[in-house]
Formats: sequence, structure tokens, C-alpha cells
Amino acid sequence: ATQPVALAGVRQVLAGGDVLPPSRVREHLARIPSGHVLVNGYGPTENTTFSATHSLRHGDSVSRSVPIGAPLSNSSAFVLDSSFQPTPPGVPGELFVGGDGLAWGYLNRADLTAERFVPHPFSSTPGSRLYRTGDRVRWLPDGTLEFLGRSDFQVKVRGFRIELGEVEAAVRLFSGIQEAVVLAREDVPGDKRLVAYFTSAESSVDASALRAFLLQRLPEYMVPAALVSLPSFPLSANGKLDRKALPPPDFAAATSGDDFVPPSTPTQTRLASIFADVLGLERVSVHGDFFELGGHSLLATQVVSRIRSTFDVELPLGELFSSPTVALLSERLELLHGSSSRQPALVPVDRAQPLPLSFAQQR
Repeated sequence: ATQPVALAGVRQVLAGGDVLPPSRVREHLARIPSGHVLVNGYGPTENTTFSATHSLRHGDSVSRSVPIGAPLSNSSAFVLDSSFQPTPPGVPGELFVGGDGLAWGYLNRADLTAERFVPHPFSSTPGSRLYRTGDRVRWLPDGTLEFLGRSDFQVKVRGFRIELGEVEAAVRLFSGIQEAVVLAREDVPGDKRLVAYFTSAESSVDASALRAFLLQRLPEYMVPAALVSLPSFPLSANGKLDRKALPPPDFAAATSGDDFVPPSTPTQTRLASIFADVLGLERVSVHGDFFELGGHSLLATQVVSRIRSTFDVELPLGELFSSPTVALLSERLELLHGSSSRQPALVPVDRAQPLPLSFAQQR
């Protein structure tokens, strides 16, 4: 508990080795006097430890992430796209570093050396090379580099390519959250889902409020299916985040305990059965939020399809998003059941005249 206070008395603090949590940086900057400085050092071992640094002082603002700064005087940094062309400011790309500190390569690993140490596309010096870091960054308007995440942390979920670092940055913006990490987990084969883990300064974080907050800032497919609060993140032996040790989300826990409310009407009973079957759960409380229990847009279409066949009602998909619990959705179904939302009966049509075109044919 006394370490942050003691650290604030150090005139210059140099941080490196892993991504700095913005919340920790904000806390430190609030404690230090005006003459002290926090230096965020970035660089792979292949470029002799530090390639770029960024200095922060009391009063500096830090929001989504902590900048990694500009290259050192004897180092160079290039943000390139997949064609090895420079990206404009604000456009993400992969970071390539070089300079006097660049290593010769990997000992007895010619294949890996050729993969990571590439010819310098902008140098006239024969044999000049750059190291491709695998880190996604972008230039900010002030000439500093913003770290966006690892290139291998780009995942594909439900056909959408997602930058996990972008989702993590959005989670960190929610009030009370200190650190956040997002994974794409496939605990059930064939069902890959985003899971957000976070630590908080508060005793508890309202998951519904956090989900609503993320839906305002991210597309639906980028909002994690599970939000897991942890007292602290598991660390590896060298003190870095151990992603493999993060626990799987327990969706079933949300359907057990004192909060479980069983269905009380035939409509609720059939809806709860549909929810449980689609989500792969034993049971669902009438107040359990479909999306907080692991649901997403593709599973929502399955629910709507089963409602259509079970209740003979054409339910718009948006109804499930606005009424995501059994209790709320049962009320909507009872209103719709007697309205024009019922499916019309199939009857033969007169084929003596040309048949109307389908929507696809009209397009």
C-alpha cells in the first residue's frame, strides 16, 4: 500500500517490459510533483532494449493508452502497411524499428532471422535492415507513437476481424476500471466468443451498465459476450500477464443462486426453454439477460427463428435487443400474439398472371 506513495518521491521513474495500464499511470501522475517525470520505454530486445521513449509529467492526460513516444536519436521507427508502405498519421500499421542498436539476427536460426529482420525499404546502405516487431501502432498528430496491440492479437469472430486492443481500450474508459484484457475464447468447439477481464477500484462493477457503455462505443460484434471481474490478473514467473491462466467465463453461475427466478406462465416457460437451449445452459432465470448469459447476434437469430415456429409470431430481431430477458420478451409476445404479427396462412395463388418478383429479383 505504501509503494505507490514511495514511488512518487522518485524524481525519474523509468517503466518498460510490458504495456503500461493507463489507470496506474494516471494515479502516479496525480501523486508526483511538477518536477518529476515518468518515462515509458518501448523496445524489443532485438533492438537493444529501448527503441522509443515517452515522458509524462504531472498534469499530462492519459486516456485510452499510454503513448510509446518517438524513436531515440540513434534509432528509427517506421509504421508500415502490409505492402511495406508508410501509413499516414492516425492510420494503424505494423511497427518496424532499426538503427545502431539493431541485432545481427538469431543465432543458428537463419529462417527466423529472415522472417523478422527484413531489408530496409528506405535505406541506400547495402545490407541495411529493419526488425518487424509484430506490434500495431499509429502515429499521433504530435509525432508520438500510440501502441494499439500485438498483430497476433487480431482475431476473427463470427466473420468479423477484431483488434483486441481496441476493445480493451474501450473497456478501460468505463468508470472504476483499472486494467482490462480481452481474449477470443473457444471453450465450446465452434463457438468463439470475446471475453473481457478487468480489475476495478470499485467493490463491484454493474455489468449491464458496462455492456450498455460498450454498445455506445463499439459495434455489436466487438462487445464481449462475457465480462469477468477479477481481484488481480495472473502473472507469469517474469511478472508479465499470463493470458493462459485467465479463467473461462462461468455463464452457468449467472443462472444459479438466490437471483434465480423460475418462469411463472406458459409463455415464460417456453421462452426460458428456448433461451437455455440456444445458450447451452441448464436453465435461465426470467430476469437473466440473454446477452449477459453469452448471447450474441447470431444466437439471437436462432431465438427469433424458434419463437416463430413455437409461437407462430413474426418477432423482429430488434425486439430481443430491447427486451433481452424472458420476463420482458414474454410481455412483448403476448401483445404481438393477437396482432398482425402472426404469420399469414399459406394459400395457393393465381398462376394465370405473372407472379410478383422476389426482393432479390427486384434488386
